[in-house]
Amino acid sequence: MIGIAALWISVLLVGGGVALDRVLADAITRNFDDGMNYVLTAMIAASEIGPDGEVLFNRELADQRFLEPNSGLYYQVSAKGHEDWRSRSLWDRAIKVPADHHDRHLHVYDSKQFPGEDLRIMERTVVLPGSNTRWMFIVGQAREGLNAQIRTLRTTLFQSFALLALGLFVLATLQTLYGLRPLRKVRLEIIRMRDGLKSRVTEPMPAEVLPMVEELNALLAHNERQAEEARTHAGNLAHALKTPLTVIMNAATAKAPDLGETVIREATTMRRQVDHHLARARAVGRRGAAQSRADVWASLTAVERAVARLYAHARVDMDGDKDAAVRVERQDLDEMLGNLVENAAKYGGGSVFATVQRAGDMIEILVEDDGTGIPPADRTRIFDRGVRLDSGKPGTGLGLAIVRDVAEIYGGTVTLEESEDLGGLLVRLKLPAA
Repeated sequence: MIGIAALWISVLLVGGGVALDRVLADAITRNFDDGMNYVLTAMIAASEIGPDGEVLFNRELADQRFLEPNSGLYYQVSAKGHEDWRSRSLWDRAIKVPADHHDRHLHVYDSKQFPGEDLRIMERTVVLPGSNTRWMFIVGQAREGLNAQIRTLRTTLFQSFALLALGLFVLATLQTLYGLRPLRKVRLEIIRMRDGLKSRVTEPMPAEVLPMVEELNALLAHNERQAEEARTHAGNLAHALKTPLTVIMNAATAKAPDLGETVIREATTMRRQVDHHLARARAVGRRGAAQSRADVWASLTAVERAVARLYAHARVDMDGDKDAAVRVERQDLDEMLGNLVENAAKYGGGSVFATVQRAGDMIEILVEDDGTGIPPADRTRIFDRGVRLDSGKPGTGLGLAIVRDVAEIYGGTVTLEESEDLGGLLVRLKLPAA
C-alpha cells in the first residue's frame, strides 16, 4: 500500500511539476519577449529616412544599455544595398541577417552567433514612408537574465515539489500504518488466545474491523460448540457401550450356556448406539459448511424411488413447493426423509403422502400414512433410542431418534401428529429455508 501510494504520488507530482514548469517558463519568456517587442516598436516609431536615404532615429532610445559595449542589449537596422546601422553596444560585431529574408510579422528566435553569449532575437521587416527599401529592424538581447529566471523558477519548483512529495510519502506511510494497526491488535489477540490467556477478541476495534472480529468470535464459539458436542458424543458412546461390554465380559467369565445369544443381543445394542452416534457426528461435522444447501424435491424424489423398490405394495405421492431448498447437507436431508418415508411405507397401510410447504423462514415437510398411527402418550417416547412400538417388523428403533437429532443440529424440529386425510401418522419436519 505504501509503495503504490508512493508511486502514484511520484507520477502525479512529476507530471504536475513538468506541466507547471512549462507554463511558468513560457510566461517568463513571453514577458521577456514583450520587453523586446516594446523596444522594437519604439525603434520603428522613431525611424525616418534621412537625406542620404539612410534610416535615422528622430529621438534617442531610452535604454542606456544600447550605448554600453557588450551590454547584452542590441539593435540593428539592415537593408540590401545599405550599410547596417548598429547600436554602440554591438561595438565591432554585427547580427547576421540571411540574404533575401523578410518578416512581415514578428519573428523571434534564439541564436548562438556570438561566442559565449546566447541571444534572443526579434526582427521585423518594415517599409518606411518616403522609401521603397525593405528595412529589417532587429533587437537582440542576451538570454542570461532569462535563463537565470527560469533556473530560479525550476529550483524553487523542484524544492517545493520535493518537500511536498516527502510530506505526502510520510502522510501515506502514517495513514497506512495507523489504518492497519487494528489488524495488528487482532493478531496479538489471536496470539493470546493461542497461549490460553483468553478465549475471545475483547479489545475495542474500529467500525471497519469490528465485523471481522465479530465473525472471528462467532467462529471460535462455533468451534467450541463442535468440540463440546464431540466430547459429549464420545462420552455418551463410551457410556452406552460400557453396559453391553460388561454383560458380555460377565457372561464370558462365567462361561454362561447362553453366551452366544448374549453376545448377539448385546452386539446388536452396541451397533444401534454406534450407528446413532455416527449419524450425529456426521451431521455436526457437516453443519458448519457455508455451502450447505439441498433441494427438498430432488431429495424426496430420490427417496421415493428407493422406497418403491423396497416396499412394492406402498404408493408414495408428493405435492407442494418444488423449488423449496433448506440449509442442510443433501446427505443428511436424504437420511431424514429416508427414515420418515420408509417408516410410513413400512408401518402404514400402503399409502404415503409427502407435502412440501413454506412456513416463514422454515420449510415444512409433512409425511402422512394410512396406518394405525401412534397414540399421543407414546409420541414423545418413540423418539428415544431403541424404542419400537411394533417389534414384529425388522429395525433398530433408531430412525426417528436420528431424524430428531439431525434436525436439531441444523436448527430444525420434528413432531408427530395425527393425519386428518389418511387417518394414520403425520410427521411434521421443519428445517431452515436456504
